[in-house]
Amino acid sequence: MKKIIALALAAVLAATCLIMAGCGTEKAAVKVYTEYELTAEEYAFAIAKENTELMTAANELLADLKASGELDKIINSFFDGSAEFIYENPVATVPTGAERENYLVVATNAYFPPFEYYEGNKLTGVDMKIASLLAEKLGKTLYIYDMEFDSVVISVKNGDSDIGMAGMTVNEERKKSIDFTTEYYKSAQVLVVRENDEVFAGCKSADDIIAKLSEQTTAFQVGTQNGTTGYMYSAGDEGFGYDGFKNLTTRGYTTGALAILDLANGKIDAVILDKQPAIMIAESTNK
Repeated sequence: MKKIIALALAAVLAATCLIMAGCGTEKAAVKVYTEYELTAEEYAFAIAKENTELMTAANELLADLKASGELDKIINSFFDGSAEFIYENPVATVPTGAERENYLVVATNAYFPPFEYYEGNKLTGVDMKIASLLAEKLGKTLYIYDMEFDSVVISVKNGDSDIGMAGMTVNEERKKSIDFTTEYYKSAQVLVVRENDEVFAGCKSADDIIAKLSEQTTAFQVGTQNGTTGYMYSAGDEGFGYDGFKNLTTRGYTTGALAILDLANGKIDAVILDKQPAIMIAESTNK
């Protein structure tokens, strides 16, 4: 019920911001610099270091999906909108006690299309489809535990969840807390701006975008999703190997969609986000 209420309030707030002049400037279309990738990343699933049995099963599943070509089919179906998979948790809260052993509890942040997102009050996405196949392989019932992205690793490490499936980039800092399965998708961070943007209009490469970002002042605000590579890339994080842009202001959001909505409404100047989610969220925002 809290989730439904929160989503309803978010929808009302978003609609209000779009129609009220006092909530920002007139809503503009946004565009994604898809051809200029700022990073190179690989996604994998997070598993507690001691959970070797689950690691073996997950890697076996990924190997089988890759070998059969099914992994590409799953990914492509969510990219082109032809996927039909949706899932609803069979119980309202995370299973506990004796029942817990019968479930595969998957930690995610379900606002990251096409990897995890809501269709109404049901869950879907690339990762959620693979989660269902993993639960089937293990003979367990799937429970999808939706949480803030920066809580996923902690949830897996502490054993509250069995596996983190959240479009998660593999890096050495995260490996200090958890282990990763084999990779299943290559991604990158990209820049999103308003369609009438002039700051980056002359950019013809990723280096040009980086140079422009480096020229800005603290008045220039870049929106990102908290805990993600995009946030670390913009704000800087030594542990993750990013110097960041100390000259500008990085503004964290609970979801990339909220960041792009604020961009469209003129509240921030740019967004840095994972490529495919950026494309899909931008398309939705522009409708």
